[in-house]
Amino acid sequence: MDASLATILIVDDSPENLTVLSELLQTDYRVRAATSGEKALRVVKTAPKPDLILLDVMMPDMDGYQVFSRLRADVATRDIPVIFVTAMDSTEAEIRGLDVGAVDYIAKPVVPPILRARVHTQLELKQARDWLRDQNTYLESELQRRMSENLVVQDVSIHALAHLAEIRDPETGNHLRRTQGYVHALAEQLREHPRFVEFLTPRNIDLLVKSAPLHDIGKVGIPDYILLKPGKLTPNEWEIMKTHAKLGSDAIEYAERDAERPLEFLVMAKDIAHYHHERWDGSGYPDGLAGDAIPIAARLMALADVFDALISPRVYKPPMPFQDAYDIIFAGRGAHFDPDVTDAFIARFEEFQRIAVRYGESEGA
Repeated sequence: MDASLATILIVDDSPENLTVLSELLQTDYRVRAATSGEKALRVVKTAPKPDLILLDVMMPDMDGYQVFSRLRADVATRDIPVIFVTAMDSTEAEIRGLDVGAVDYIAKPVVPPILRARVHTQLELKQARDWLRDQNTYLESELQRRMSENLVVQDVSIHALAHLAEIRDPETGNHLRRTQGYVHALAEQLREHPRFVEFLTPRNIDLLVKSAPLHDIGKVGIPDYILLKPGKLTPNEWEIMKTHAKLGSDAIEYAERDAERPLEFLVMAKDIAHYHHERWDGSGYPDGLAGDAIPIAARLMALADVFDALISPRVYKPPMPFQDAYDIIFAGRGAHFDPDVTDAFIARFEEFQRIAVRYGESEGA
């Protein structure tokens, strides 16, 4: 805003005062006038919007303080600076005017050079405030844009890493998408449960779903002759296969060390990769954890992973019907799976089926 092109609204119930103030200012500014508080509140809403208001205090019906209060209560006008202009030449009146939020206080009769100087100063200050506000708005917008870009990069990186494991295990197909959907369904079902409400915040649910595809990242470290074997693994081969959980969490931990600051999604991804084969009764691997010692994210992933393995075709088995898979999951309640997570699966079983069908093996990965 060029101060010389600024618009000033003068509010005074005396036509003579309006004339005097207008003549003093109209050579340098666009001047608008209102003879009452009510008129001023209407004028201020029409174009051109005033950049500064000279407001008489002593007016009938609605005095200057009341007009000022109405201006401040309206989001469209609350940032317009106001200078009180009044015949009440007293320290108490000036203090009151400044206390309510006016930017200045001028006593009548006005001294032209002082009036012009104060108007000019307040318009320059407004210009500076507007510039700072615009800069802050731009910076906030730029920060949000960059954060969004970082989230996109994060998501792409997660899927790229997860796809490495998927490429090496071609039978998994849309396993990553399905397990993401299952985990999200379980988290939504449990988010208000007393045992899970503290952990399953909207933020953590988002991180959980985004991190889920990394649960089998450790498979990139399993030899092809084991990972791609078309039949049942020998006991020794199975022991090697089980190391993928630790390999995955180690890989993510190395990535954490390279990060300049802790990344929440990597912390959760590491828990999922390391512990999603643990069992509620302590009979799982790699650490034999039991019960609540198993991270919540891994408990949800454990059920999602097993369900998907049951319903998916393998070279050594056909896909299992949904109901048969349901029966196996239910039978594992309190043994393989957290009882409450199992109950969440039961509540969301129809959604599990919809997810399985939507991302079925016939659809491209």
